[in-house]
Amino acid sequence: MVQVRVAGVALDAAQQHVILLRPVGPSVFAHTVLPVWIGAQEATSILVAVEGVTPPRPLAHDLMVRLVEALDGAVERVEVTKVEDGTFFAEVTLFTPHGLRVIDARPSDAIALASRLDAPIWVAEAVLAEAGVPDDMVAEEDDSDADSNDDERMSEFRRFLDDVEPEDFEK
Repeated sequence: MVQVRVAGVALDAAQQHVILLRPVGPSVFAHTVLPVWIGAQEATSILVAVEGVTPPRPLAHDLMVRLVEALDGAVERVEVTKVEDGTFFAEVTLFTPHGLRVIDARPSDAIALASRLDAPIWVAEAVLAEAGVPDDMVAEEDDSDADSNDDERMSEFRRFLDDVEPEDFEK
């Protein structure tokens, strides 16, 4: 397993949301990024957590955090365990009063939960080998523009949260 962090959420050429996971620390995958395609709601939820924004009403992943805490549990770690036919699989490992429990999860939900609780995120080496891409294929921002771009993105995201209605998430 290789520990990763959320490097960002982006849109691909088809306007589909992609979460980018980048290895933390030295490894043979140090120059690899794992793109995982997710839904718009999950992308919003992960961005809320990563940016530290408090939405006007709790999102589903905020509820998950409250449930885990109410049951005296804690998220030990999240693992992206495999990829089959382009579908990623993940597990959430919980400390509970009854011992460790491992729960099957979609990677987007597991990562949204981990992002809220600062729980470590891990990816199986086989997943990185199969689905990872060289990090030079992912556009990086110039460091001198990063702060102003971050401020602009944060302002845009806050405007989105102020204007969003529950009906906006209905299919």
